[in-house]
Amino acid sequence: MTETTLKIVMLVCAAASFVVQSLYFVHMLQLNSYRGERYRRWCKENDSRLVNLRILLPALLLPIMYLPTVWCYTASAAVLVLTTLLNIPKKAKKPLVFTARVKRLLAVLYGLYAALLVGCFFLSPLRCTGFVAILSLLPWLWVGLVNALVAPMEKAISNRYVRDARRRLEAMPELTVIGITGSYGKTSTKNFLHALLSVKYNVLMTPESYNTTMGVVRTIRERMKPSHEIFLAEMGAKNVGDIREICELVSPQYGVITSVGEQHLETFGTLENIVRTKFELADSLPQEGCLFANADNENIVNRLSNASPACPVTTYGLHNGECVATIQSVSTAGCSFTVTVNGETQAFTTKLLGAHNIQNLAGCIAVAYHLGIPLSELVYPVRMLRPVEHRLQLLPNGFIDDAYNSNPAGFRSALDTLCSFDAQRVLVTPGMVELGERMAPLNRELGEYAATRCDFAILVGERQAPPLKEGLLAGGFPEERLFVVKTLQEGLAVLNQLPRAERRIVLLENDLPDNF
Repeated sequence: MTETTLKIVMLVCAAASFVVQSLYFVHMLQLNSYRGERYRRWCKENDSRLVNLRILLPALLLPIMYLPTVWCYTASAAVLVLTTLLNIPKKAKKPLVFTARVKRLLAVLYGLYAALLVGCFFLSPLRCTGFVAILSLLPWLWVGLVNALVAPMEKAISNRYVRDARRRLEAMPELTVIGITGSYGKTSTKNFLHALLSVKYNVLMTPESYNTTMGVVRTIRERMKPSHEIFLAEMGAKNVGDIREICELVSPQYGVITSVGEQHLETFGTLENIVRTKFELADSLPQEGCLFANADNENIVNRLSNASPACPVTTYGLHNGECVATIQSVSTAGCSFTVTVNGETQAFTTKLLGAHNIQNLAGCIAVAYHLGIPLSELVYPVRMLRPVEHRLQLLPNGFIDDAYNSNPAGFRSALDTLCSFDAQRVLVTPGMVELGERMAPLNRELGEYAATRCDFAILVGERQAPPLKEGLLAGGFPEERLFVVKTLQEGLAVLNQLPRAERRIVLLENDLPDNF
């Protein structure tokens, strides 16, 4: 091949290497909600993913560029091909979604990179190879810089979408909007409430975990129809003001606060900030509206006693509140319970597991009852409810899939559920993450709590394992029944080697996100 052809081949290999590496970091950017400060924090906390042999391999081009031209281009192309192969992203639990925003980001990112590579073509072999080496390094920095570059454009596009969503809502003055938030339980509550209210109303809910402002906007623009009577908007937050922003868009008449606890402390900083943020929903409700609040949650009760919202408040729970659910029995088939509200008591059965699910159901029943659906008409939809996927979902193989649970209270409830089974009980977990400085002590407490609720414990991930292990051992758990592994796959292999029992129940509690 001619020198020109080899030069082109090297540049193509450089482009392929950059595409493969940059897709991984764009994925991490997406998991951090395209927020520059979160992405920078992730980079700081995961420096081993930024500076390693696979990422820095193109640095070999710097000494290679002094070789004779043909050998220089050939060896450089080989190094770049190897870099590409070594950096092919592994299968993600939550893959990169090629949204319109991601496509715009990639267009700018690859357009800039391609323009620089074209410029390199006209340089001398020495300079061309040197510049390619520099351009091929630090792909994570490229992604961060381009995200900052396109931020004003994305803000303008987002504002246009928000205005369009607001216009659609204003065209439906009869629509009832119910906001649902909480540190945990909001997705399950949203799904349960949708099923119950659908007995009488045409209900739209934000799908899956669409709980950001743009997730709500997308739901309104793509799914809202004039025939909808109720809109259930799940409201998530990682920073103060996030829920207020969603409320300013949808103007909810009713609100449900499922829980307030120590979650996302890495971004919130303090529990006080979490409480204030969750109650942004309550503060946004009109006087003629109503707030439904979990009276079993100490943080919610304390906030209500100190600063009650302007609208009426209806409380619910397993032990406290105006709408009280009392569990009667628990089995592998589900739970039976009664609900008492306004002096009326109704018996229910459900396939759902876990006390926290019954607690969430109490809140849903309270809302449905308030909106004119008699308790007797809720018996059938409650009986037909299915667990939300990956949230205390009992699978036919004896696994309880609670992979999407990422809070201490839900962890305890799941352990209680595991303990209720008459079988060999195995806990497989990486513990809790995104808890900032509280991560180690909370995992230690959870380990001690788990000590009396499982027969075997398999801890996934070296970062969380030490405090969990300390807690388990402090709780008297036998060390020979405790295993620490690096990945879930290794954990399942250990599980298969455990002594067989006539019946085994395995709790898969939480799962590390791709960006952890």
